[in-house]
Amino acid sequence: MSHPFFERHQETLEQAVATVRSRTYWSAYPEIPSGKIYGETAKADSEAAFNARLNKPFEIDQPGTTGRVGAETSPYGMALEITYPRADLDVLLKAAKAANPEWRDAGIEARVGVCLEILARLNKRSFEIAYAVMHTTGQAFMMAFQAGGPHAQDRGLEAVAFAYDEMKRVPAKVVWEKPGKTESIKLEKTYRILPRGVGVVVGVSTFPTWNSYPAIFADLATGNAVVVKPHPGAILPLALTVETARAVLKEAGFDPNLVTLAADTVEAPITKQLVTHRDVAIVDFTGGTAFGDWIEQNARQAIVFTEKAGVNAVILDSVPDLPGVVGNLAFTLSLYSGQMCTTSQNIFLPKDGILVGGQRVSVADFAKALAGGIEKLLGDPARAVEILGAIQNPATVRRLEAAPSEGGEVVLPSKSVTHPQFPQARVRTPLILKVRADQEKVYDREMFGPITYLIATESTDDSIARAARAARERGAITCAIYSTDPKVLAKVSEQATAAGAATSCNLLGNIYVNQSAAFSDYHVSGANPAGNATLTDAAYVTTRFHVGQSRVPV
Repeated sequence: MSHPFFERHQETLEQAVATVRSRTYWSAYPEIPSGKIYGETAKADSEAAFNARLNKPFEIDQPGTTGRVGAETSPYGMALEITYPRADLDVLLKAAKAANPEWRDAGIEARVGVCLEILARLNKRSFEIAYAVMHTTGQAFMMAFQAGGPHAQDRGLEAVAFAYDEMKRVPAKVVWEKPGKTESIKLEKTYRILPRGVGVVVGVSTFPTWNSYPAIFADLATGNAVVVKPHPGAILPLALTVETARAVLKEAGFDPNLVTLAADTVEAPITKQLVTHRDVAIVDFTGGTAFGDWIEQNARQAIVFTEKAGVNAVILDSVPDLPGVVGNLAFTLSLYSGQMCTTSQNIFLPKDGILVGGQRVSVADFAKALAGGIEKLLGDPARAVEILGAIQNPATVRRLEAAPSEGGEVVLPSKSVTHPQFPQARVRTPLILKVRADQEKVYDREMFGPITYLIATESTDDSIARAARAARERGAITCAIYSTDPKVLAKVSEQATAAGAATSCNLLGNIYVNQSAAFSDYHVSGANPAGNATLTDAAYVTTRFHVGQSRVPV
């Protein structure tokens, strides 16, 4: 059964389905924050809308509200002073569960149409969401707009496309006939998509929309209600998302309690209680390894999807152009102060150095070149803050400050940068430490933030073995290799991808290992401890629903 929203966005959906099959480039939502695209006054209006949210309650008319919570502080130096509904989880989940049957029975096109309309309206609010992302995560404005807005929306659309494609593989009704000697057996078979129940999406502090939208829209499209549980440091972007979704659901004639918000604080967390609740059937989590492991082990009543931490590697063997490689790595390590799950941490290179245009460059000389490349990139404070953003969590600053005392030789010290617009912002440049290969206790762990280790190994083969082993044992989402030898490239591609790390070879210019493209890149493999699922494949949606059937003789 069709729906006006489905008909409105059908062309977009068909293109999305075609693109996830072809894995080519396409984007539904423009990533350029242009007034010509989003409206000439969109940026100013959205900044005013963001400022109007400050120091006020964020009102969401949902059941089970028992008070107010909220303690977000911008990494740029100001307290937001926004409060959100504190939920009685029993009441909230009961309401979500009660909303499920009508949503289930609405049919695939109706559900998918509503999801597409929610995404379209979120796209129109991209500037407003950008300010919310900027002042909760510390991302610089351009990244906050792109990653928090259009790129996140593309990821939500990607999940909807997978869900639609997989659900439509199941016919609604067929006549089944088995020939016999005297007469055939004929049955009419009816198939129904049966959602699992209520999903909980646990957001992360650094990319609250980009990491949450795949789960939110995969749940909704497959017929499940969603309780959105933001990180207490980054509630506002997901509160805006919930507000938008509830408005569309209500307008479409559905119970808005299909999407609800469960906010908390660091001092009074609710996540453990929520993800283990008997009424929760699906859990999606993005965050640290220890808590992700706990959820996997304890949320036994639910299907659990996790994206956790990893130790991402760069392997250096030989390069034709040192400045090009240094420039690419300098930006990779500096972007958003290394607070991306895809950012490289460990750079492995032979202790005898690497070949550059046939000439041997020592570890010390490469270290000097990389340090110089970062200093050059970040030399202008106004430019630097647009690349670095701000540190989301004070714990990351403490980790950064403690790292030199835990082992290694400082190649490039981390420095504070004064933000021209926000003097109180937590802005730090990358720290580079040179270590020996046998100092595994220092580097063979995730050190979240702008912390990089240069690791001198016995050989390129030793570098490959160490990087692959770390991916298998500790987890890794990405791996980069620089080599002019096709055999080395092939070996790294084989071993790193077998260990579950997406491998990039000889990246130069404006493409970086920590970038992940919707509709094309498989984000997280599920093949190592960095996560138990791929967030961009069919399996990510098919386990969110069952298929029921009935048979009647014809």
